[in-house]
Amino acid sequence: MNILNKVWQQQVQNWEYTSAATPDLKGIDFQNFPASLHQTDKTMIIPLDTSSTLGTSYPATSPNLLANYIHIADGEHIQTHAHTSSEVFYVIRGSGKSKISDGVIEWQAGDVFTMPCNQGMTHEASSDTVIFWTHDGPLLSYLGVQAHQARFKPAFYHYQDLLDEVDAIKDIAIQENRNRAGIILGNLDCVTTKSLTHDMWSLLNVLPKHCVQKAHRHNSVALDLAISAGKHTYTLMGKKVDKQGNIIDPIRADWVSNSVFITPPGWWHSHHNESDQDAYVFPVQDAGLHTYARTLDIQFVR
Repeated sequence: MNILNKVWQQQVQNWEYTSAATPDLKGIDFQNFPASLHQTDKTMIIPLDTSSTLGTSYPATSPNLLANYIHIADGEHIQTHAHTSSEVFYVIRGSGKSKISDGVIEWQAGDVFTMPCNQGMTHEASSDTVIFWTHDGPLLSYLGVQAHQARFKPAFYHYQDLLDEVDAIKDIAIQENRNRAGIILGNLDCVTTKSLTHDMWSLLNVLPKHCVQKAHRHNSVALDLAISAGKHTYTLMGKKVDKQGNIIDPIRADWVSNSVFITPPGWWHSHHNESDQDAYVFPVQDAGLHTYARTLDIQFVR
């Protein structure tokens, strides 16, 4: 046997199948990232980092995604530049513009825009601004690769257009007791997976006042931005449901406007609004990737 064979053999570590088929990876648990994190005077990027829990050597909110709050003080600017193939920006508050080599886009609260293979964007605020920025950098870090080809073209979603579409289906969703009352944002380059980017998925969902949206589950991790909500608006989540479709021993995640919480993969979750005002949520998930891999496995309580 030659020397190289012997060197390579030192890397071998095999396991008996039944003891190793389900590796004991660190779990993904519910976690809340309060709005107080971006209530600052400083212009800065605030990673919603759970790498100490996930056991990664790089910042990550879920295994495949990193979410951030970007705070930009009035009249100031900041650059976002990360090794990604997919990025989603949701303007929580404020107004301004973003510059790339191709030109400039203008935005205000509620607008959404996406970028592939970001080589750097400069964001300038014309009023105090917070942006929810999520990207797939952790996925690329895990694979040890960099994106060199755009898998979709950039897109801009005007908030009023999105809101009009959601409001148009709200009453029907209530009457038919649908599981959710919202729209999945799409891109013409991602019609096969019906997703926002090739690997990320976002929903603008309205939870009408005095309404319950029944539980569902999926294998993607949801990073849920509570856009607006009254008191006693919340999500119940847990690993199992009973025969009536109620979640067993649930964790309660209260919706606090402009804050984010994690819904773990595979957990059942239902939405509850006991207030006198409609509530809105904007989850960002790696569901585009799961849909392409045929592993999303979304299930609904009936």
